[in-house]
Amino acid sequence: MPAAWTLASFVLVGLAMAFADRPLANFSHDVLHRPDWAPVLTKLSVPPAPMTVMAVVGLLAVGATWSMERRLTAGWRTVLAAACATLLAIAVVFVLKYAFGRMWPDTWVENNPSWIRNHAFGFMPFHGGPGYASFPSGHTTRITAPFAVLWQRMPRFRLLWVVPPLLVVIGLLAANFHFLSDCLAGIWLGAACAWAVLTFL
Repeated sequence: MPAAWTLASFVLVGLAMAFADRPLANFSHDVLHRPDWAPVLTKLSVPPAPMTVMAVVGLLAVGATWSMERRLTAGWRTVLAAACATLLAIAVVFVLKYAFGRMWPDTWVENNPSWIRNHAFGFMPFHGGPGYASFPSGHTTRITAPFAVLWQRMPRFRLLWVVPPLLVVIGLLAANFHFLSDCLAGIWLGAACAWAVLTFL
């Protein structure tokens, strides 16, 4: 992955943590009050199990095509890359959430400590548990990975490929499900998974 992109992403994540995460969480809680449309947008990035099923179905379709034709067209290679990037993103984000152990912006699972409820803000590495799994955003990582593949493989439609991840991030922030830095890290991680798969393939 280009070093400049990685460096810029890390700087943006750091700036968001320092200056934007808490004000945006306060705004979402005090002004937006978790609007009904916000959780709906997050559904574009379905939970891990359906994403896994979709990726496996993609891999099976590629395998069936290859077994019948002994070659893969550019379109099928794109499906293969998107499926592999999705599976990689699901695995990697699970590990990183545990490693970072970040608390959430709001309390919504098992009375988790959060910024809104008790001004808990920070990381508890390797703490474990659903209350310490905000960073990076799994929704953002999962939705970004396949669309980052499409961004690279089908550049004519790049404006279209940006829309689903952007809508998911808007929904996550408006619902106060994630900090901005969680989402920025998820975008970088999803793009990194896509880059790794495309490089390997």
